[in-house]
Amino acid sequence: MKLAIVGGGSTYTPELIDGFARLRDTLPIGELVLIDPAADRLELIAGLARRIFARQGHPAAVTTTTDVTAGVQGADAVLLQLRVGGQAARDRDETWPLECGCVGQETTGAGGLAKALRTVPVVLDIAERVRRANPDAWIVDFTNPVGIVTRALQTAGHRAVGLCNVAIGFQRRFAAHLGVAPELVRLDHVGLNHLTWERGVTLLDAPGAAGGREVLPELLAAHGEAIAADLHLPLPVIRRLGVVPSYYLRYFYQHDLVVEELRAKGSRAAEVAAIEKQLLELYADPALDTKPELLGRRGGAFYSEAAVQLIGALLGTDGTTGVQVVNTRNDGILPFLPDDAVIEVPAEVDPQGVRPLPQRPVEPLYAGLIAAVTSYEQLALDAALHGGRDRVFDALLAHPLIGQIDLADRLTDRLIAHNRAHLAWA
Repeated sequence: MKLAIVGGGSTYTPELIDGFARLRDTLPIGELVLIDPAADRLELIAGLARRIFARQGHPAAVTTTTDVTAGVQGADAVLLQLRVGGQAARDRDETWPLECGCVGQETTGAGGLAKALRTVPVVLDIAERVRRANPDAWIVDFTNPVGIVTRALQTAGHRAVGLCNVAIGFQRRFAAHLGVAPELVRLDHVGLNHLTWERGVTLLDAPGAAGGREVLPELLAAHGEAIAADLHLPLPVIRRLGVVPSYYLRYFYQHDLVVEELRAKGSRAAEVAAIEKQLLELYADPALDTKPELLGRRGGAFYSEAAVQLIGALLGTDGTTGVQVVNTRNDGILPFLPDDAVIEVPAEVDPQGVRPLPQRPVEPLYAGLIAAVTSYEQLALDAALHGGRDRVFDALLAHPLIGQIDLADRLTDRLIAHNRAHLAWA
């Protein structure tokens, strides 16, 4: 089996390599191709990847290329983890919205829109190359904003599914609180990418078993303080709601407080850039053959496990199927959204595809925000595909974190000014 990673020169790639090496019975990779325009970083990451595989006794060949078309030839699955504009663009996304009193963040609000505008055209070009190279290949998108990027891919007819680590992170943390294996924890996870709620947590008798016991009230009673601390949200609010929001909901629930905090401490991009510099120095050590502890501060915990489970199920490599939380087409699962909206819910995954599981009615407190952000995402995709200042303004005006004419107008001008080099129409 051949797997390709577009963005393989990322400092995050060794996290994926570690998962591939440890979980090779689930995903028996024969060749791994790392694709990236940064040739120097590519060889550095590839060298570490080969050493990690060798330490684990994994037989896969690791190859590299700067040519997407050549790299994806014959690939059974292609992972996308690119960042158009690099950490410098992320730093701007997290900075200029603060000038207008709005959250500066790379996946939501005005910064998230800027990233979508830069990313969607590039991803669609890559996806067309994948389709020409192997029309049966699956595209697994890690690239943020995952919901908008996945919607762009699926709208263009690609075999694509989006993946985020929020759900698997909650599963792992809840399992630790309960003192059980993660495979015994099933989430009632609903919403959009980076806009989700855990409405229930079921403790299973055995992995994949039907039935089980609802334990979310017990978790909140016994471990509410730890859960609230992880989310940086008030414990009384979580207990009153009786659900566990994604930590990204804090941008909505405590927007002004978050703006104050971000202004005080600076951008996450600057912090990540400093970590990346240290990581690259570590990766250059020819004696290093494991992922360093510092990588845990880079973000993306448990992505490798989620990726292996998803790709293994899609390709049928271990003969099993399963239920996984993914980003995929709505198709009536949430009836208050368009069919072509991309939602993040549990789904059955196997070589025939991805089928989201039916959901009980979503409470109005959550459904309203889901619907509003879905409308924004539709306008954001339109702006990414067709360009134009008016489309950018419309998307910003529709976003629940903005929603004011003067504010959307100022943010539109700043977005275009800071991203002109990446916008063909600007």
